[in-house]
This record gives sequence, C-alpha cells and structure tokens, in this order.
Amino acid sequence: MTEGKKALLVMGCPEVPVQISIVIYLAHRLERAGWDVTVAGTNAPIRLLRAADPEKYYVKKSVDLDWIIQEIVEKRMDYDACFAFMHSDAGMAYGATFSAISKAKHYAVVFGRNAEVLGESIEYPAEKIVAVATHNPGPLMRKIDKVVI
Repeated sequence: MTEGKKALLVMGCPEVPVQISIVIYLAHRLERAGWDVTVAGTNAPIRLLRAADPEKYYVKKSVDLDWIIQEIVEKRMDYDACFAFMHSDAGMAYGATFSAISKAKHYAVVFGRNAEVLGESIEYPAEKIVAVATHNPGPLMRKIDKVVI
C-alpha cells in the first residue's frame, strides 16, 4: 500500500461485535501507513464507533453512509481503497454499491458465523478477506495484516 492515499471503511450492521474493534484496528493500521482514512456507516455503527473512540485517537473521520454514497455518485469525492465490512446480505449490497460507483480498489471484509458461504457468494471484483469471527477479532486481524502489510 502506498502513502498519501485515501481509504474508505464502510461499516455494515453492528449486530456482530467484532466489527467495531476490527474497523478501529484497520483504521489505525492504515493511518500509520500514511493513508487518509474515513469510516462510513449508518447511525448505529457510527455511534458505537464514537463511544469506543471518543477522543478520535484511532478514527479521525467518520461520516454518514448515505451522504458518502451521494458524494461519490456525484463525483465530488472518491477513494483509492474501499473496505466494505459485511456479515449479511445487506453488507454485501453496500459492498456491491461501492464497487459500482467508486474507482477504488475494493476489499470485502467478511466475518460472522457464515463468513465462508457469504464470501463465496460475492460476485463483484474485490479482494476477499474472510474469517469466521463474531467475538474474537484474532482470525480477522491476521487476515487483514496479510493485506495491509
């Protein structure tokens, strides 16, 4: 990965506990590597993220998911890399949406109990980071480290 690039981390439904810790972990790793990182999500995951990182130590920028989609569609903003976090069909839909509207290199970060099956069903071009993880972030962290390092 190259310094000075922009990364978007797209959070899905916060039902699976591992998502917030992995988003914070990845944002921190990318920022340390010189990336300008923005995290997008609906109200629920953004509130959880802000509660976990109230001083914005790890995640400097967070935005509303619908707003960032509009910004990209209207070509006012885009990213070099997009990490879409998903554990359900809804998360997959967001990943496919960003794949269709953004020039970014796409990463599908798939987790949860059915991660392997969900990962196999992704049809848009993306590098898949898949781990069966719900509470323990370790397996997903190790897979992310292989991509980010």
